[in-house]
Amino acid sequence: MITAYHRPQTLDEALKLLAQPNILPLGGGTLLSHSQADSVQVVDLQALGLNTIKKNGNNLEIGATATLQQLLENEALPAALKSALKLEAPLNLRNAGTAAGTIVACDGRSTFVAMLLALDAKIEIRYSNLENRMLNIGDFLPLRPRGLITSITIPLNAKIAFEYVSRTPADKPIVCVALAQWPSGRTRLAVGGYGKAPMLAMDGTESEGVEAAARNAFHEANDEWASAEYRMDVAATLAKRCAEKV
Repeated sequence: MITAYHRPQTLDEALKLLAQPNILPLGGGTLLSHSQADSVQVVDLQALGLNTIKKNGNNLEIGATATLQQLLENEALPAALKSALKLEAPLNLRNAGTAAGTIVACDGRSTFVAMLLALDAKIEIRYSNLENRMLNIGDFLPLRPRGLITSITIPLNAKIAFEYVSRTPADKPIVCVALAQWPSGRTRLAVGGYGKAPMLAMDGTESEGVEAAARNAFHEANDEWASAEYRMDVAATLAKRCAEKV
């Protein structure tokens, strides 16, 4: 249950509030609007100017409170990432849900976060003591440390591809595969559709071996949606398609 609402006008004010126990950041409100078992206070981030999306050289800098729909409509966003975003949530939720909120609350079926993991996205986090940390998303996801995400940065100089299989075209995937390849040949493969967060299956100097890496990532991926054997076979096929696209 939400017991108090704060709307700070500066980032420093927000950070001081968030340093206190049982106070959570409020972006789009798509999650905190649900029933809460514990009493919490919320800090509305809307007035902090964290919703910008800008191209900076070979990078795209995404403000934490930029909505998924804003991001989808940005002309600099690669087509494969737009495809992943469309699957992440329906239009009404994309208009409210934020980039940072989606990362913090994601599970293994998040197509947006799978794509960010393939791209080795960088997450900027601010703390009340004015410390500023930059984490790779692969380091962020297992722990999801406390602190306020202020921006997410993705490279624009990588070729990317995204493939998925789901029960219906609009459903979250049973298996998804995201591939990014840089001009140097560096290749990252992320897979999703299972578990607590998308998984990094490969980060190598070339694309050889992506099918085996995708298959190996799912060797224990049994749940109510699919067997591990099914996911292993499908992931290998999807990884091959992604490799052919890049």
